[in-house]
Amino acid sequence: MVDSAHTLAGTDELEAERAFLTEARAALARMYGDVFGREIPVIGGEDNDERFTNEANQRAYEQRTRALIDLPDVPLFFGRLDYEAGAIEELERIYIGRRHVHDGTGAPLVIDWRAPVSVPFYRATRSDRQRVLLRRRYGFSDHAELTGFEDEPLIGTEVADQADAFLRAEIERPRTGPMRDIVATIQPEQDDLVRAALHPSVCVQGAPGTGKTAVGLHRVAYLLYTERERLSRGGVVIVGPNRSFLSYIRKVLPALGEVDVRQTTIDEWISQAAVAVDEPEAARVKGDARMATVLHRALWSYVGTPTAGVLYSKGSRRYRVHEDEVREIVSSLRESTRYAPGRNALAQRIAHVVLVRMEERAESPDDRVQNAVARSKPVREVQDAVWPRVFPEQVLHRLFSDAEFLAQAAGDEFSEDERAALLWTKPARSWKSAKWSAADTVLLDELEDSIERSSGSLGHLVLDEAQDLSAMQLRALGRRCRTGSATVLGDLAQATTAWAAGSWDRVLGHLEKSDAVVAELDRGFRVPAQIIDFAARLLPDIAPTLGVPTGVRTVEKALSVIEADERSFVDKLVDACRADLGGEGSVALIAADDQVSALMDALVAAGLEPALLGAGEEEMDATRLVCVPASLAKGLEFDAVVVAEPARIVAAEPRGLHRLYVVLTRAVSRLHIIHTEPLPAALSQ
Repeated sequence: MVDSAHTLAGTDELEAERAFLTEARAALARMYGDVFGREIPVIGGEDNDERFTNEANQRAYEQRTRALIDLPDVPLFFGRLDYEAGAIEELERIYIGRRHVHDGTGAPLVIDWRAPVSVPFYRATRSDRQRVLLRRRYGFSDHAELTGFEDEPLIGTEVADQADAFLRAEIERPRTGPMRDIVATIQPEQDDLVRAALHPSVCVQGAPGTGKTAVGLHRVAYLLYTERERLSRGGVVIVGPNRSFLSYIRKVLPALGEVDVRQTTIDEWISQAAVAVDEPEAARVKGDARMATVLHRALWSYVGTPTAGVLYSKGSRRYRVHEDEVREIVSSLRESTRYAPGRNALAQRIAHVVLVRMEERAESPDDRVQNAVARSKPVREVQDAVWPRVFPEQVLHRLFSDAEFLAQAAGDEFSEDERAALLWTKPARSWKSAKWSAADTVLLDELEDSIERSSGSLGHLVLDEAQDLSAMQLRALGRRCRTGSATVLGDLAQATTAWAAGSWDRVLGHLEKSDAVVAELDRGFRVPAQIIDFAARLLPDIAPTLGVPTGVRTVEKALSVIEADERSFVDKLVDACRADLGGEGSVALIAADDQVSALMDALVAAGLEPALLGAGEEEMDATRLVCVPASLAKGLEFDAVVVAEPARIVAAEPRGLHRLYVVLTRAVSRLHIIHTEPLPAALSQ
């Protein structure tokens, strides 16, 4: 942020603000000292309730301690509100920051941005001042040194575009390394989503550069502030598309004071045992919602029809449960519950009939007798014959190994070609030795839940880039958040997987969150208008139902399209990267996955020092220049982006135009497109 505003205000006032920042940091250090090292009282002894209470107290202490750690490179406050006299108790001025800080007597020095009193910082306007006289925004260096401030009076003579100037300056501040929070620049339409209630769930359709990921992360921080006790019971999980993306966003929540949120990918969470790799068509079919019906049929086909009754002996007495009675019990239980509880209920119901026979003979059996009958050999033999114990891997192995079994289970759901794609060419000898793919593990998860329902539910699930998930993946995530809520983020125009579930109605239906509120963000704050307009030429081909996003910023020389021949292609790429490195901020060279390594070698040979995205979790911290495979670009942003050979990105996969749309919208300030092959027709217009 430029510091011209504080020059107008005077150096003395800037120094006073810096002194206040020093005071606030010292107060936070005292708050940390008051908590750190404090002895946590232990209640009672080994009683389960007391042990649970002690563990909960210890977790709360650790969380409180971590939340009070001052982050030296994160500003403690970013804004100030000056109020009319008497507007908020005895305060006429409040500082807005990432956490609450008090002076030791209880008087607030900094107010948490999530508190209700902070709302006017994001919502107050000249037409609705909310008793605010002046809004001040602060500028900081990358090392959190206060460099200046800008004042926006809400009374008196209006200065045109003052708030927009601050937003532009903050967005265009050069960046390197992980994503920054946007708490200082949240716009009203974003704030509506951030502060939305825990229920119902929220789905955000966000065009590139609208800040949907940041909105989702800030919403998590807000919900943990307002619903901490409720969410602490089930926890909060953020699911991202890949590990590089999670590395990119990893510092946002800690900067907002939230450190107990798990961030993972769906493969890490559900597909941990995956070692096999599917062919594209097999992966598509395995992700289709129809697979749920096929798996259901396959599992319940193991339940047979009784061919004999049960004869139970106790001493000299015999008690018979006739075949038709067993058949009636099986029929009443079939598919009325999950598989394993149904199997257990079968034994108990047969045992209950035996107890009725005993009572008819004037005996007085109790529950212990019924349990003994249910465990007896005659009952177990019928139970195993009619309702055998099965394992998810056993069912799936048979489904993919036995063409006849697959055809019976599939019925009319899949075509012959789709069934052929599912069948293994070389089946494993048994289900115990089978190798499973990532898509298989999601199906195993579905079967496991059909056999016996998993317990527990998340408090809140954040699902980023949700448009890329298959119906079966969404079902797996929905099962983990049955009673909780969700924040679903994505852009249908950026759906690059062949197994993508489709519209938001379908996505939310598979997630079991059909009551979610769907909101659209279409103002691109972070991507210059010239770049958004250029990339949007692809929308009629890739997402004709979506509106065209609007860029709110124009940046001089934001877009350049350079045609090269084969001899000059690499030289032009190197020149573009070197020129952008001559400025400030991060630079990315994005190319088709199979082209990245060779282009990276060319950059190294030219004396540049690029890192390769995907090579390690901290690669984006290591250098300003990063080589990015197109498949990993989603969700990331850089000050400058050099795109190599768009035609190869398009040709690399069936939904290549969608992938190119993603790649073209990663730049915050400058985009250079360098090509030898013709651009897609839509971009050549």
